Amino acid sequence: MTRRELAHWARQPVQVVVGLVFPVMLLLVFGYLIGGGRGVSGPYVDFLVPGMLALTMAFGLEGTMLAVTQDLNKGVVDRFRSMPMVSGTVLVGRAVADMLQSAAGLVVLIGVGYAMGWRPGGGAGFLAAVGLLLLFRFAMLWVGIHLAMVAGRPELVQAVQILVWPVGFLSNAFAVPASMPGWLGTVVEWNPLSATATAVRELWGAGAGGSSWAADHAGVLAVGWPVVLVGLFLPLAVGRFGRLKG
Repeated sequence: MTRRELAHWARQPVQVVVGLVFPVMLLLVFGYLIGGGRGVSGPYVDFLVPGMLALTMAFGLEGTMLAVTQDLNKGVVDRFRSMPMVSGTVLVGRAVADMLQSAAGLVVLIGVGYAMGWRPGGGAGFLAAVGLLLLFRFAMLWVGIHLAMVAGRPELVQAVQILVWPVGFLSNAFAVPASMPGWLGTVVEWNPLSATATAVRELWGAGAGGSSWAADHAGVLAVGWPVVLVGLFLPLAVGRFGRLKG
């Protein structure tokens, strides 16, 4: 199933390239055009790049959602019914393929960050931060897959995808929660994306930019939130897929 999804890349290279280039454009826009980082201590690029990497792990789910709904509507799932495979294998294959593309996107964005002057800490902390980013992506993929199963049709994917935007922009990807109104800062600090961004900044030697329980325990939340999301949405998606086949 994973090889099947990867084979689609060769037939849809534009979609793959756009998925890699769009986060780079956002990083350059916020780094050079908007920038500023109100309340950020130290170079803004050290704060921005980890936030953009976390934001990228939350965005770009429409490709996954479209692929799932297209399979459901083109009869592909029906052809798999006669094959000896575990229920949900199609979904797992899609998730693995998307994780490979997400890893490639991280490499590209990290390279752009280096070109902008960003210098993270190395060693085990660097690898741990990358692991947290990929863990968050894995969780978001299963959220997207479940939403695609609920939507059922490709034309509804765009409407469902809009739900991801509040998660992305109600976060500390671009600004410190302390610079926001009190209630909004609290919401932002408890955002799963914010937990990942804060933990990654700490591992890479940048300031956390917060003074709350959520900020002080960002590492715990950066692991806890994805585990909860995967534990909730993976069984829901696989269960719904199994019922469709039944």
